[in-house]
Amino acid sequence: MFERDRASQHFGMRVEAVSPGCATVTMTVTTEMCNGHGTVHGGAIFMLADSAFAFACNSRDVATVAQHCTITFVSPARDGERLVAEAREASLVGRFGIYDAVVRTPEGRTVALFRGNSAAVRGRVTEDAAAYGDYSGSSSSSNNAASENPKSGN
Repeated sequence: MFERDRASQHFGMRVEAVSPGCATVTMTVTTEMCNGHGTVHGGAIFMLADSAFAFACNSRDVATVAQHCTITFVSPARDGERLVAEAREASLVGRFGIYDAVVRTPEGRTVALFRGNSAAVRGRVTEDAAAYGDYSGSSSSSNNAASENPKSGN
């Protein structure tokens, strides 16, 4: 999945570890990620936490996307700091999961707390991204909803 994740690559993120329901992703803050206060822009921190969440909820090779996410910024991060986001599955019931991520410095200072709700969509992560269509569950392939639903009359 990381090979297709241009955003995480662009921000210099590294996937350090992935196991079922868990992922650790790191990023070193650059000047371009800092806001007018001289601290890291919240969007950059959110992106790191969201990427860890994405790798955790896709770790079982079931294509899964974010449904809802929240973040609480606890302390500022600064230019040059290395940030570590660790995401863990809190709940997985059917297609829906809840994941918690903590963004910290390597010294253990908490920067942000993130919670993400996920929804599994059609397909596997290891398939070509186009194979599982858009996130609404419809597919751009010839397998349309009518041919998959025997009660549709088609």
